Amino acid sequence: MPEDKDPGRAASEAQETAFQQPARDVDIYRDTFIRYMGYSNEIGESFRPLVPKSFVAASYGMAIGYVCTDTFDKALRLQMDGASSREVAIKGGDVFGWQMLASVAIPGLVINRITWATKTLLSRAPVAVLKTVPTLVGLASIPLIIHPIDSLVDRLMDASYRKVVR
Repeated sequence: MPEDKDPGRAASEAQETAFQQPARDVDIYRDTFIRYMGYSNEIGESFRPLVPKSFVAASYGMAIGYVCTDTFDKALRLQMDGASSREVAIKGGDVFGWQMLASVAIPGLVINRITWATKTLLSRAPVAVLKTVPTLVGLASIPLIIHPIDSLVDRLMDASYRKVVR
């Protein structure tokens, strides 16, 4: 059915005009609580002073699993909508690259450095303080870094990958 004859679309456009806000599909991997699964490695990094390295490694495994799930979901939906293999590969690369940078690599490094710097600054403190305060500072930093990193990665992807593949 042509797009201009679709009654569902016409109703949606009428609703958009009435409320002056465009309707938007909810991306469950970026717009809901599921997004925080991608930050599980930041929790691991925050707890690094208190837990075995295997716990931190497992938190990265969980975050990368989230990234792969989002990538697979987006690519599969596009494929089911009849997109070409090239379009599916480009979208999959975009999602995987964005998520790995915005959810795993950059935030993991930032939280790792925050907890390291806190621990270094407190190097003469009692052991209990030396272990718990860096963890608390790391955990408290997570909500503060999310949106700036997401914006940075959007700009980075626009200036690199998305420019090359389009």
